[in-house]
Amino acid sequence: MKVDRAEILISCASPSQFPAAGPPEVAFLGRSNVGKSSLLNRLVHRKKLARTSSTPGKTRLVHFFELEGGNARLWFIDLPGYGWARVSRKERESWQRLVERYLERDSLCAAILLQDLRRDVSEDETLLLEWLAERNTHSLVALTKVDKLKPMRRAKRIRELKDAFGIDRERLFATSAQTGEGIDTLWRAIEVAAGMRRRTSR
Repeated sequence: MKVDRAEILISCASPSQFPAAGPPEVAFLGRSNVGKSSLLNRLVHRKKLARTSSTPGKTRLVHFFELEGGNARLWFIDLPGYGWARVSRKERESWQRLVERYLERDSLCAAILLQDLRRDVSEDETLLLEWLAERNTHSLVALTKVDKLKPMRRAKRIRELKDAFGIDRERLFATSAQTGEGIDTLWRAIEVAAGMRRRTSR
């Protein structure tokens, strides 16, 4: 999808603020500081659409972004990070309820779990993928920050993480928000999930 327009639609602190269903929605979720906002910005070719921060847990709301390109419309959803953000347990639990309520939306066509290529898969990630599968939510995994490793080490880590997640290679994408690696391939998978493109064999 060639994005002609991308802008924030609404930021929500509670499910009651979620907008009514519109175009297909694609959610981005993952551990705090995994690079969700950076990847989202790279996908839409904007530098500051989604706010980035080196401080874990900066995204504390559910942000809806509206994209238009040609005759197509799509919503990207930036969800609060989980894991080691320096916030109280009560606040983390509040985020979890907010995210789970969002993920129940019928207009959600794909959930993209981000995983830092340099980090091992934790129970948080495996349980999240299982939770999505139980609800028949199409999920993809985007490995982030692949530019941080040299090619041979990178290839080894991709294989290791594919095995750790236990998913097909076609659902796993090695990406870099810095260099743009893997962005076009991930876009094609998003378009398939949103019904904008037919799936083709590789």
